[in-house]
Amino acid sequence: MKLLRLSPAPTMADHGGKWLALAASIYIQCTSGSSYCFGVYSSLLKTSQSYDQSTLDSVAFFKDLGANVGVLSGLLSSSRFGAPWVVLLVGSVLCFSGYFPIWLSVTGVVPRPPLSLMCFSMLLAAQAQTFFNTSNVVTAVENFPGNRGTVIGIMKGFLGLSGAILTQIYRTLYNGNAGAFILMLACLPSLLPLLLMFFVKIHRIDGRDDKKYLDTFSIITLIIAGYLMLVILGENILTLGSFVRIVTFLILLLLLLSPLIVATKAQLHDRKTLTESSKESTQPLIGDGIYKATDEKSEGFASEEVDTKRNQIPSRKVPSVIVQGSSSQDKFLPARGENMNVLQSMLTCEFWLLFIAVACGLGSGLATINNISQIGGSLGYSIREVSSLVSLWSIWNFLGRFGIGYISDYFLHSRGYARPLFIVLTLTVMSIGHLIISSGLPGTLYIGSTFIGLCYGSLWVLMPSITSEIFGLRHFGTIFNTIAIASPFGSYILSVRVVGYIYDKESSASVAHTCIGRHCFMSSFLIMASSCLLGVASSVALFLRTRNFYSQVIYAGARASLSP
Repeated sequence: MKLLRLSPAPTMADHGGKWLALAASIYIQCTSGSSYCFGVYSSLLKTSQSYDQSTLDSVAFFKDLGANVGVLSGLLSSSRFGAPWVVLLVGSVLCFSGYFPIWLSVTGVVPRPPLSLMCFSMLLAAQAQTFFNTSNVVTAVENFPGNRGTVIGIMKGFLGLSGAILTQIYRTLYNGNAGAFILMLACLPSLLPLLLMFFVKIHRIDGRDDKKYLDTFSIITLIIAGYLMLVILGENILTLGSFVRIVTFLILLLLLLSPLIVATKAQLHDRKTLTESSKESTQPLIGDGIYKATDEKSEGFASEEVDTKRNQIPSRKVPSVIVQGSSSQDKFLPARGENMNVLQSMLTCEFWLLFIAVACGLGSGLATINNISQIGGSLGYSIREVSSLVSLWSIWNFLGRFGIGYISDYFLHSRGYARPLFIVLTLTVMSIGHLIISSGLPGTLYIGSTFIGLCYGSLWVLMPSITSEIFGLRHFGTIFNTIAIASPFGSYILSVRVVGYIYDKESSASVAHTCIGRHCFMSSFLIMASSCLLGVASSVALFLRTRNFYSQVIYAGARASLSP
């Protein structure tokens, strides 16, 4: 006699829980991008602490460093203690521990702290963003592995929009009180994850109807982005009264309720699907889900029945992408697609090719936005026009993050285009954007910054998507946060050592140390365009090295879709 145990089926709580997890992650992402709001309170920070511009830039550098280097959050996420709620809890503690001392300082509650302490507080506050982002992205990828580009785009998209959302809160509730805004940054992004962190869980369940509802989330995201863009343009063109600001803010809150409504509908649909599937399963059970066979003939029959019942139970169908001989690495490393740790991934050529491409793209993008005020001033743009450019950057950033995730998923699964090919296209367009700005012609700053903003956002989705596919999911959070170090690395070289150095050299003859004319930044943008071409070469090499691997991904996905 032989006893056969049936694997436990997903429960009602499991089925649909991933949708509530997605909605909770979206709301956390909506308040996580406080590092994008530095411009709102930087003037208060500068005057209250008696900083000069270079000192303020030093504080800003630690903000960028904290917001882009997420190795610690990745290590925690990959450890046995790295449940999503734990990562979110640490992020909440860091956020409050960073912003609250800054608020105490700028409001005069405590004496002015040393610069090193202020930089450390800003580092902690910005580092919280990586913990929020890592937890939400990793959970979304685990819950929706067949649509990872789309869900990463949604997560990264709302993170990009968070700067605009927080700014709308500031303009509506605080109306110029930057000190109160810093206190809000200490409280709101810290409390919201504490309220929602137990909804952010990994649910291993069937994903047959995921795309329909994810498309609805995508449409909602686009609507919110479009609404914010109209509000931003309206505020820069017209003078809005307090009543109009309140109305526009209430409309924004109503739009932000939409993800919860869609998640609830998706959960009810999945529960209905599970109930219908459970009714079809009529095999009698002996004990706790154990089939019993009494002789050799019946034992074979029981085995066949168990396999049949397993096929009837909804389960996560993740296409296998590990094919024997698929690795181009040496025999001591796992094949592509297997779960590598961060040290194993750093021994591969793919890791460094991706690192170089990201450093060139994200580094030049940060150099552009960090210096956009000075660029606009040198080309004769007004303060209002520069303000519009800064506000619109968050919209282009979002559209790039959201759009490329959906597009790359579509072309990967329907046309067989390997995802690294989109990095090639993205960096090519970014290089064109830098060339457009270098010309210094009227209106080119709007066009060029649009191209660069879209591509900058796209890279933040393509990089983690490719990382999860090539290096596996087990240490995904650690690996993609390690590759993300390329962003401040590239920014330091291109922004400080290239753009800043050339601008200071061009303005040295001026008594006011300012530079007027297209020559102030022309050489810098030509260099950044060239760096993007270096990234193109690196991503082409990555595409060629992973082309066979992605063909196996496509074959495995097609095979899974044809299986009963």
